[in-house]
Amino acid sequence: MSREAQDQEQARRGRIVALVIAGTILIWMALNVIGKAAGLPGRFALLFDLAALAALIWAMVNIYQIWRARQADKG
Repeated sequence: MSREAQDQEQARRGRIVALVIAGTILIWMALNVIGKAAGLPGRFALLFDLAALAALIWAMVNIYQIWRARQADKG
């Protein structure tokens, strides 16, 4: 794989991670507002929190992988 193709792949992965982070936070906030307005029990809020946490952990793992790939390309 050429250097340019690797850079494009890393950039694509970075954009996906950014969209996941932004989307997770927006959806998490909306679900909390909707849940409170609808009078849902607290266990649903916990479910929303755990789902958001899982998405953010996935994003952090991918950020680390992108960072490691860039470090390997440098050295």
